[in-house]
Amino acid sequence: MPASAPPLLPAASSPFTPLRIPIFRMLWIASFVSNIGTWMQNVGAVGLMTQLTPSPVLVALLQTASALPVFLLSLPAGALADLVDRRKMLLTTQTWMATVALLLAAITLLGFNNPWLLLLLTFLLGLGGALNNPVWQTVTPELVPRAELPQAIALNSVSFNLARAFGPALGGLVIGYFSAGAAFLLNGLSFLATIYMVYSWKRAPQATSALATERVVAAIRGGVRYARFSPPVQHILVRGVSFTFGASALLALMPAVVIRQLQLPTSFYSILLSCMGAGAVLGALLLPRLNQRLSIDWRVTLATAAFALGLLGLAYSGSKPLLMALLVLVGLAWMLVLNSFSVGVQTVVPRWVQARTISLYLLTIQGGMALGSVVWGAVASRWGLPAALAGAASWLTLSTLLGLRFSLYNAPETLDHTPARPRPEPQLAEAPVPTAGPVIITTTYHVAPENRPTFTYLMDQLADIRRREGAIGWGLYVDLAEPTRLVEYFMTESWEEHAQQHERGVSRDEAALKAQLRELHQGPEPPAVAHLLAQTYTAATPPPVMVPGSTRLVASTAGEAT
Repeated sequence: MPASAPPLLPAASSPFTPLRIPIFRMLWIASFVSNIGTWMQNVGAVGLMTQLTPSPVLVALLQTASALPVFLLSLPAGALADLVDRRKMLLTTQTWMATVALLLAAITLLGFNNPWLLLLLTFLLGLGGALNNPVWQTVTPELVPRAELPQAIALNSVSFNLARAFGPALGGLVIGYFSAGAAFLLNGLSFLATIYMVYSWKRAPQATSALATERVVAAIRGGVRYARFSPPVQHILVRGVSFTFGASALLALMPAVVIRQLQLPTSFYSILLSCMGAGAVLGALLLPRLNQRLSIDWRVTLATAAFALGLLGLAYSGSKPLLMALLVLVGLAWMLVLNSFSVGVQTVVPRWVQARTISLYLLTIQGGMALGSVVWGAVASRWGLPAALAGAASWLTLSTLLGLRFSLYNAPETLDHTPARPRPEPQLAEAPVPTAGPVIITTTYHVAPENRPTFTYLMDQLADIRRREGAIGWGLYVDLAEPTRLVEYFMTESWEEHAQQHERGVSRDEAALKAQLRELHQGPEPPAVAHLLAQTYTAATPPPVMVPGSTRLVASTAGEAT
């Protein structure tokens, strides 16, 4: 059973409380308008492609062109969002997408479009979206208080679902009365609202670093390393990919169920999507009360079971009213689960690695959806639609057992990422260049033999903290000549990487562990810390020497260490 515990975060008094914050309200409205434009763009692109070519492969490639950038750029986008000014990055990505959308509109309206050009511009638009998504999600925690974060994320979900309900219909009207080019034009103009709102955002001054900006590749490795050694992040990623793998069957198979199994018009599929959107809105309205009464584990468990029930209904029910009611339930469950994951992933990590963690989360969610769609589609082809939907429902039901091993509770409530204190500056006789490395930092303790088991247990916990904060190696050694002397070491890639650790300060969980370790340390002096910089041997070319008894100069083979 999931852990019985208080809710993840204190609930706000109303689901609309975040809208009282002017800048959040402005960006929410701009996002809603932009989401409407995106759905109009999707409808227009599919409609135009079917006019340009009869090839179903090229029509299907539109989805690939939209989704591929997410897999290519999610991790670099998260790294960039952690390294650069987020407001400037938002302005850049939104301007890029507006430019591409307006270019597509102009080409289409002038009659110069063709299938491959449409695919290329769709891919370029997807590149902007992939770069935009991680940084956009990191903005919300900056704009609203921590206690209102669940409501703010739920409102963002409402924006998306309302746009999904109205955008395709508006897109169909625009295409019917005008053309696909007009839909592309409206999408391009919709980005202008977001650009204006982001430009109007007077972001609070951010602390600047005297160090050089991290390299993107190193930043990506740092984000992956943090997730690898952070159990709360691991739990969210495992639960997230498990849920989306099963839930993907709904969106992948629902069109086939409506048209082939129920033999209903495609308009009923649109009605079911609208019911799902209405369920998400209902979930946002109920969220504050559910947060107060249910822990995050129970919310995810019950919502996952409700989603599984919806899949079974879609598999075996032919009643329109029942299906519409079940899709409302599915939409509510979808919002509750993904809201819980989104809030969790934004609160279990410190700010310096937040966007990278979000990008990992988005990548796993997309990966679960993509893999699930393929698997459940293959199952449906071999054993039929009801069997595939029932299999997905069974998967979701069994996935609730993951709560026993990968609980979502405790993580956001017990991890406080506010630095407990600054990290003491190292005492150096010479200052290394930032790129020099690797660097080994040692801490020498003196511990009584009877305390060594407790000491090593605490050190094992400190090892994970070291690794997720940038260490590429860690170890604990005992001096065989002096068994009370134990030396901890950890290694960073460069002096710059270690200097960034100093800038971030000592986290509260690290400070608590070090306090316990120092209680086990013997002697009046604190544990001794040393910083060791890697040295390399470089062959030198000394001046030639005179051979004794000869007038001939020969080169020396000597070298020197540097």
